[in-house]
Amino acid sequence: MYSKVKLALGITLLCLMVSCAPSMEPADLVIVNATIWTGNEEQPYAQAMAIKADTLVFIGSNGEVAKYQADQTETIDAEGHFITPGFIDSHVHFLTGGFNLSSVQLREAKTPEEFANRIKEFATTQEPGTWILGGDWNHENWGGELPTKEWIDQYTPNHPVWVTRLDGHMSLANSAALKAVGIDNTIKDVAGGTIVRDKKGNLTGVFKDRATDLIDIKVPPASDQQVDNALQAAMHYVAARGVTSVHHMIGYMEALERARDNNTLITRIYAAMSVRQWSELAQKIKKEGRGDKWLKIGGLKGFVDGSIGSHTAAFFEPYTDTPNDSGFFVNQREELYEWISSADKADLQPIIHAIGDKAIHTLLDIFEQVEKENGAKDRRFRIEHAQHFVPSDFNRLAPLKIIPSVQPYHAIDDGRWAEKILGSERIKTTYAFRSLFDAGVKVAFGSDWFVAPPTPLEGIYAAVTRRTLDDLNPDGWVPEQKVTVEEALTAYTINGAYASFDEKIKGSLEPGKLADFVIIDQDLTKIKPEQIREAKILQTFVGGKTVFKKE
Repeated sequence: MYSKVKLALGITLLCLMVSCAPSMEPADLVIVNATIWTGNEEQPYAQAMAIKADTLVFIGSNGEVAKYQADQTETIDAEGHFITPGFIDSHVHFLTGGFNLSSVQLREAKTPEEFANRIKEFATTQEPGTWILGGDWNHENWGGELPTKEWIDQYTPNHPVWVTRLDGHMSLANSAALKAVGIDNTIKDVAGGTIVRDKKGNLTGVFKDRATDLIDIKVPPASDQQVDNALQAAMHYVAARGVTSVHHMIGYMEALERARDNNTLITRIYAAMSVRQWSELAQKIKKEGRGDKWLKIGGLKGFVDGSIGSHTAAFFEPYTDTPNDSGFFVNQREELYEWISSADKADLQPIIHAIGDKAIHTLLDIFEQVEKENGAKDRRFRIEHAQHFVPSDFNRLAPLKIIPSVQPYHAIDDGRWAEKILGSERIKTTYAFRSLFDAGVKVAFGSDWFVAPPTPLEGIYAAVTRRTLDDLNPDGWVPEQKVTVEEALTAYTINGAYASFDEKIKGSLEPGKLADFVIIDQDLTKIKPEQIREAKILQTFVGGKTVFKKE
């Protein structure tokens, strides 16, 4: 009798439990048997996750995720592979990168002859009169001699050539390009830029920083179809590298909006305008809002100085190899202050390029002044590149909650020759990733594509190993500035989201956030650091949908 009563009570209790339990709506997609690095400090690792529409609804164990599975649920067995939040590239020139994919490839040219021959061969594939753009050349590959128009004129009499150094701060024009835009030896110098001339005062064809505007503004614009094609090429290119979001630095807003309106975006984009356009952006936001989860605005890109490769980054002391040259400001302090202060008052985000130690120091002075005058708020000032610090300036970052937006690949690229132009002392705080993390700020990683490849696995490798591309620094160039794999992953995910005010919707794998993630063939936290760049992206998801799958 007792056992029957006990059984009846048990059945009743079970029924009550079932009837009171919340009904789980089946997920559209479930991932099981994975090693998931979530980016969430409260739950750093998991085995499985469930996705409904474009949002994560569960992350945890294989056993727990079963309640989200039904007949209509797609289930992917990750077979133990490594999953991270989708990588966020916090600094790209997105459309330029897309265009350059189909332009002449000069990055790997090792000699002046190879440089000229690559342009010669590419010109034969183009209709006469077509401009040859892009290129991404690096004169350090052949010892540092700047190219001249004479290297290529004989091969390109019918093609205007305007090819850019890989840092974007210096370009070479051939004679056909100079003629097309009406520039000759009588052209006057430009403030904030350099027009390179030979010993006789004749143009060599090289223009630096703001001097490049003289030609840029006269290059025939691409058609809407060409721009749309470049955007699609860029998105698919970065998807294959695990990138699900980018911070795009200026330009092509109409094309981005066109793609959003046509539902053809597969990459989430935070698009910046020029800091000079702060009033225009403020009015645009007042009228249209800040965008959505696919295309967002609110950032303003500006420049303090140029680059070290072009000797236009501004330093307190001269370059070691050019004792009379310490670089220069592209924009002067007074106008930078006016733009930044006005942007801040309009609740816009200044995203300011500063590379040399003098440029960074001056920008920090401006940020401090603006915060003091405009009052405390969640403003998230950004320093783009932040490459060469005065040691005492690291301690100025945290009180202002400044975000250093840096590009690790530059360290293993420029590290091959940086000591030659900066000296042994200044390189100690060059690409100082360890010092930036130790300063207690949120460091965001990116690529600066087209300047460097938009490949987070290479960026993580660079930050963790600091092995230069020439393999001459097996223990790392300035090894004390190495960071951990987890720090690098954080900088490419949740910190990137924070840098665009998006940490509540992406950047980590948590219920309620967008289902942007990447499946990688190896656990980056377990393999040897030097093997990281050999890992393979197997699949990239944006909003729970596959945007790349390795064949």
